[in-house]
Amino acid sequence: MDFSSINWLAVLVATVSAFVVGGLWYGPIFGKAWMSEMGFTEDSLKEANMAKIYGLAFVLEFIIALQFALFLGHGDSDPSIGQGAAYGFHIGLFFIAAAMGVNALFSRATLRLWFINAFYFVVLLTLMGVILTAM
Repeated sequence: MDFSSINWLAVLVATVSAFVVGGLWYGPIFGKAWMSEMGFTEDSLKEANMAKIYGLAFVLEFIIALQFALFLGHGDSDPSIGQGAAYGFHIGLFFIAAAMGVNALFSRATLRLWFINAFYFVVLLTLMGVILTAM
């Protein structure tokens, strides 16, 4: 792996975008539905160690953004913004969402919960692909 060509600012912006998308996705867009599917209440969410959750989530989202940047920089040419979006969409849909679908089947999660969780990554990786190729 060649880290010398990594645009670290783009990786950081892509990582932060995960929190922006997640805040919208699991907030006003699907927050109530997600809480219902998970069996959470406002009070039960307050009991969580949010520093640990957000801290580890940041590290994991950073790893995703960094690996995606390495993937995008692997070829002989620089991918366009459209290609970055397409790569992100395809990775999100055909790798992440499909894998989460298998997991949802065996854990007997609802279709609704699978959709909420899996398509967060489809949207996120599409956006990350745009960010990583635009910067």
